[in-house]
Amino acid sequence: MALLELKNITKDFPGVRALDGVSFDLNPGEIHALCGENGAGKSTLIKILCGYHPAGSYGGEMFLSGQKVFFKTLQDSEKAGLALIAQELALVPEFSVIENMSLGQEPSHFGLLQKDQAEQNCRRALEKVGLSVDPHTQVKDLGVGQQQMVEIAKALSKDARLLVLDEPTAALTESDSKRLLDLLSQLRQKGVSVVYISHRLEEVARIADRVTVLRDGKSVSTGPISQMPKDKIIADMVGREVKTFYPRPPAREGEILLSVKNLSFENPQVPGRKILDGVSFEVKAGEILGLGGLMGSGRTALLSALFGVARGKVTGTIEMEGSTLPPFNHPTQAIRQKIALVSEDRKRYGLVLESTVRENLVLAVLSKLTRKGLLDGEAIDLSCEKEVLDLRIKTRGLSTLANQLSGGNQQKVVLGKWFLTSPKILLLDEPTRGIDVGAKAEIYELLGRLTAEGMAIVMASSDLPELLGLSHRILVLNQGKAAGLFDEHSATAEKIMEAATAAAGKAKAS
Repeated sequence: MALLELKNITKDFPGVRALDGVSFDLNPGEIHALCGENGAGKSTLIKILCGYHPAGSYGGEMFLSGQKVFFKTLQDSEKAGLALIAQELALVPEFSVIENMSLGQEPSHFGLLQKDQAEQNCRRALEKVGLSVDPHTQVKDLGVGQQQMVEIAKALSKDARLLVLDEPTAALTESDSKRLLDLLSQLRQKGVSVVYISHRLEEVARIADRVTVLRDGKSVSTGPISQMPKDKIIADMVGREVKTFYPRPPAREGEILLSVKNLSFENPQVPGRKILDGVSFEVKAGEILGLGGLMGSGRTALLSALFGVARGKVTGTIEMEGSTLPPFNHPTQAIRQKIALVSEDRKRYGLVLESTVRENLVLAVLSKLTRKGLLDGEAIDLSCEKEVLDLRIKTRGLSTLANQLSGGNQQKVVLGKWFLTSPKILLLDEPTRGIDVGAKAEIYELLGRLTAEGMAIVMASSDLPELLGLSHRILVLNQGKAAGLFDEHSATAEKIMEAATAAAGKAKAS
């Protein structure tokens, strides 16, 4: 008997049918992967499964161990043994790791919170996922990848018999991803079932027993992993064949657009400890400079420092077009110098989720779209319509709220916002995190067009094949220092990882 059965699930939102007769089942001790482009209906399906969309708000039936169930809240599904790890992490940023881990299941004695027990439980859960952080640290001070690991540890602490994971490794390093996949394999042997959503098809091939593909709200194929090779999954996802290699743009000898020398800044929370320590590099017009390194190596910190949003005093120099400048201390200074940053957390830093596509696209250029001191609605619409067309943003219209778009289309809106500023240097932090195969191919194609037009791109990525496949040169960071610089001919996965993991001061450039 199947542990879980979803039969003919249908879900409508205003103006769109998100799910159209989807059926899905999961066996005890099975890992069943759910694949599809952003907007295919995956997240909607698991939100129905876990009670986020309550019984009565959708059509179809749900069975758990043969019994028909009606989940009206997330708590209902948790009581039935389900644990959801969604893309939007259910963590309270101002709470500590312990407080987040204990929320809703606080250990108490005679009504009094047992703090020692809560900390012990938290440390034990963190150990399961191999995360070494101070349990008293506020979640907002952790990186995105660390927050994801806290959420995973929190779910595992509930001893659920069915885990639902939505892009759990999107923000993780390769070593952390491997640790999680190994953990899921161990849980499967203990009878735990897993619904696993991932755009990383290599992970799906490694971990899944079966695969179901959704497209446009419908289930188009299901089968054992042995019968679902990568090419078939991709073709079923997008309804067409997609080139899955990484199309590095042709190298070109352009002028140096950005030269960074001895960039450093200290951790404001730990005086004396440097987040960046004397990093120097240059990037040319038409070049993609990749940033490699483990989580916490300084990649995001470097991009933040270049854009004027570092959380501390930055020292060093920046040279642009023959001028030597001090590090920027505000984004407006970077924008004036034609620098743009697409951050790793688009929902937190890239978008105003409750605002429309139109409002988000013109956020950085409002001053240019005015006439006699008033916003020029016609000019705004023309600019936005061009970006929607050029970037193939799937939206019902410019008045659609950003939070109603899929992750891939949200990322395109962020890119469109910065393209309206006509940047010469584009900083990308995990540009394809949580993006489906089709959207990745479009973004890769876009990067090729941008470099052909002479733009310089600095790209941080935890996806090693992506980093190797797209970058003309790769700068590896290790504990805030430059640990290696490799061109496209000398760069290999082994050399990148060796530089990223070497003891401080022992990595070599080539």
